[in-house]
Amino acid sequence: MSMSIAEATAATPRGLIHYADAGEGPAVLSLHGAMGGTDQGMILARVTGADAGRIIAPARPGYPGTPLSSGVTPEAQADLYAALLDHLGLDRVAVIAVSGGGASALMFALRHLGRCRGLVLVSTCAGPEPMPIPGGFRLFGLIARWPAFVGWMKGRALRNPDRISSRSIPDLEHHRALRADPVAMPLYRDLRAGMFDRLAERLPGTENDIRTTRGQSFALEEIGVPTLVVHGTHDPLLPYERHGAELARRIKRAELLTVGEGGHAAIFTHRALIAPRVAGFLTAF
Repeated sequence: MSMSIAEATAATPRGLIHYADAGEGPAVLSLHGAMGGTDQGMILARVTGADAGRIIAPARPGYPGTPLSSGVTPEAQADLYAALLDHLGLDRVAVIAVSGGGASALMFALRHLGRCRGLVLVSTCAGPEPMPIPGGFRLFGLIARWPAFVGWMKGRALRNPDRISSRSIPDLEHHRALRADPVAMPLYRDLRAGMFDRLAERLPGTENDIRTTRGQSFALEEIGVPTLVVHGTHDPLLPYERHGAELARRIKRAELLTVGEGGHAAIFTHRALIAPRVAGFLTAF
């Protein structure tokens, strides 16, 4: 879907928040994961089929344009989203979140029930997960100090998308499926290369997300909105039974889309399965 994307920064009572805004119709708040930003929020909406209406894609606190001080905890981030909706004159939205964005999405549904039409939780954490800081994150912290090297890395990612995707998605069948998908592959390439834009500004939020994942718990039984849980059975970061299946068990109105053999990047490798289900879910309420 081609759409004009506008970006702005809102000064809300809860703090500054940068956001992208595109499309018309029922609004969806699209919450990116680690190493993200407004660019990845828009990619999330497009690859999952959530982009039929208006997409609001904020940079979560600690990501480009939004200071970490605007919301360190998932609770504070949820309140910041509500303040952004006030700024935009929006009453209610559906919410889609992936990975590190899931914690604040859950809190938004819990703290602002009347403003949340429904949830789509992709590769999302259900409770504490003792996640170590990845070695790649440490590498990003080092190369962020060298702008020329960051530019070289971005160019390399753009020139060799197959090499980048094969390293991130080692399963050969999944890699072939991604390469053959005319929608998912360009979006995945843009996501991987885009991480090198304003790289240093993506690190504080990522480190904060890792800390949150290690210790956050949620009152999942109290979530009362329609929820679609999308999770791969082979997710190496957030194991399926402990997270995807647990979310579906404990959220009263949840549906579970199990992505057989899908990994953490299942929205790209299994787009043909996931996107129609997400699009249908978002138009059903």
